Amino acid sequence: MNSADSRASLQSTVAAGLARRYRRERLFRLTGLAALSVGLLFLGFFFFTLVSNGHSAFRQTQIDLDIDFTQLGITSSEDVTDEVLATANYLGLVRSALRERFPGVTARAELRELFALISAGGSYDLRDLLVRDPSLVERQASIWLVADDDVDMLMKGNFDRDDPPAVRRITDAQLSWLDELEAAGQIELQFNRRFFSSGDSRDPELAGVWSATVGSFYMLLVTLVLSFPLGVGTAIYLEEFAPRNRWTDLIEVNINNLAAVPSIVFGLLGLALFINLFGLPRSAPLVGGLVLTLMTLPVIIIAARASLAAVPPSIREAALGIGASRMQMVAHHVLPLAMPGMLTGTIIGMARALGESAPLLMIGMVAFIVDVPGSPLDPSTALPVQVYLWADSPERAFVERTSAAILVLLVFLLLMNTAAIVLRRYFERRW
Repeated sequence: MNSADSRASLQSTVAAGLARRYRRERLFRLTGLAALSVGLLFLGFFFFTLVSNGHSAFRQTQIDLDIDFTQLGITSSEDVTDEVLATANYLGLVRSALRERFPGVTARAELRELFALISAGGSYDLRDLLVRDPSLVERQASIWLVADDDVDMLMKGNFDRDDPPAVRRITDAQLSWLDELEAAGQIELQFNRRFFSSGDSRDPELAGVWSATVGSFYMLLVTLVLSFPLGVGTAIYLEEFAPRNRWTDLIEVNINNLAAVPSIVFGLLGLALFINLFGLPRSAPLVGGLVLTLMTLPVIIIAARASLAAVPPSIREAALGIGASRMQMVAHHVLPLAMPGMLTGTIIGMARALGESAPLLMIGMVAFIVDVPGSPLDPSTALPVQVYLWADSPERAFVERTSAAILVLLVFLLLMNTAAIVLRRYFERRW
């Protein structure tokens, strides 16, 4: 075989090899694109399902009734005291207004069905109105009251009017009364302010996320105050000052292992340490914050050490070369350059802590809490635990509130990640 034939054979072999490589590269790119498309498809389906189920929770059915406050027997607004407000018969006012609106309803069974159109929260609404405006006791007023959850589900289209009463949970008589109210413009869907301003409730139409939101805020505040200085301080010592020996190697290995420990283990540790040993109150945001601190610390330490290690050695050498001490070198030169990465790692760790529910269940934050906590020592729950509680409830109206609470939680996570990006750009320095 001459040189020309050898050259041609070599060129054909190389061309065949290149063609195989290009085919494999195209196949790899198509596989990656397919994987990305499937992931985006599932993510889109998740958000579509979440929004379609949860957006209706931001609106609530209200019924307009003429409430005659003079039936309370209070002659003037000056006689309105805390004792009078606590003992007034608000339920009687609601029922009297329903009787006047539908005078033809007289049978006891029908009256029960009529009274069931209004939620039990209507009495609390009337009391709050009198607290804000005591002069109402001297007159009659048109008041929008929250409807029962079954009425709300019907108005939102979750129940079909043609279904049997056992399925739609609304009787034919109640349907006729609701049609009459709708024709008169006395029933409509309004913005559900109660969802953002009240705590949990056994009645879906009265349940809100404010108590869980405040509880989550207190927990994250405790976690941030404890975990950030401890995590950054530990990272600075291990990266800049600690000698390299078997003890520091052991500490580093354990920190890396703790970052991978299941969160429920930290819940068991918090139950044994903070509650059983130290006697701290159960269901308190303080205990929840301490548990989340233990869980977040390894993540912050690892992120802070990576940020410190990313600072070029020339920065350290230049600072030491002009006479700075090691502490001055770290505080004035290394730490400002590493701060963006530290803040990003901290906020990401906090975002992970915000979405945790397993360790909080172990310390009793799964309890039914109605009141909004006033301090980190008051009983409370958290947004992930609130989602867990509502998802376990049998009422149909809790389904939409579960999805709405998840949307609120996702908004919190989005805000925290946005804060991480903003802080990173604000503190970022070029070298």
